[in-house]
Amino acid sequence: MSSHSSKGTALITGASTGIGAVYADRLAKRGYDLILVARSQEKLSEVAKQIQSATGRKVETLPADLTVPTDVPRVADRLASDSSITALVNNAGTAAANKLLESDPNYLDQMIQLNVTALTRLALAAAPRFVARANGLIINIGSIVALAPELLNGTYSGTKAYVQNFSTSLKNELAGKGVTVQVVLPGATATPMWDKAGLPIHNLPTEWVMTTEDMVDASLAGLDQGEFATIPALPNAADFEAYEKARIALAPNLSRKNPADRYGIGARQ
Repeated sequence: MSSHSSKGTALITGASTGIGAVYADRLAKRGYDLILVARSQEKLSEVAKQIQSATGRKVETLPADLTVPTDVPRVADRLASDSSITALVNNAGTAAANKLLESDPNYLDQMIQLNVTALTRLALAAAPRFVARANGLIINIGSIVALAPELLNGTYSGTKAYVQNFSTSLKNELAGKGVTVQVVLPGATATPMWDKAGLPIHNLPTEWVMTTEDMVDASLAGLDQGEFATIPALPNAADFEAYEKARIALAPNLSRKNPADRYGIGARQ
């Protein structure tokens, strides 16, 4: 395989383990060079070495802790200035499974910084450059808890609802500009993240838990099929389409001059 490719370079966050490492492998096999971002230089180097020897692609590592506000601009600057980058996979994220009232507020702050603030900053660093050349791909990794806030922790599902809304808005804003936006909503996936969240994956029913390989392969198949929102586990895509139609049907009545009749306020001049 030649070291040069028309696919350009994909920058992947949270690339040292789990979903991010699988995306790295799959995108390299699709002809992308890679910039891998995560905290551990050691783990990054390991993943980089494996992928380089398996694919012959160019793989660079960029160690950064995206829960630390000062580390985020370094990655954002790279996205904004490196013209070889044509894809961003916003995958770095953390979860919380314990009840809100039993949570450490500092941990929740860190989760918001990673799942919301860093993701936003990186997408907004990449998007203008992608628009300028009318070519680019942004994949934001959300979660099914965006659609099911009753599950797990409200701050976690709130951050993933943010990813969903942000991605929808970004897709609408970039429509017709040559930039593809995809939001991926995995269910429970067998990654190290669950141990950190205090809910080891073996505590979940096995029929709920997808492998990272299947999750990423399904998501890339969804991308190839032109899906904006990909829910790898959902058997019938029409169910999500019906949900979206119902949501969009609310729009004309969400903002009106007069309160609804049921509040008994009547029309005021």
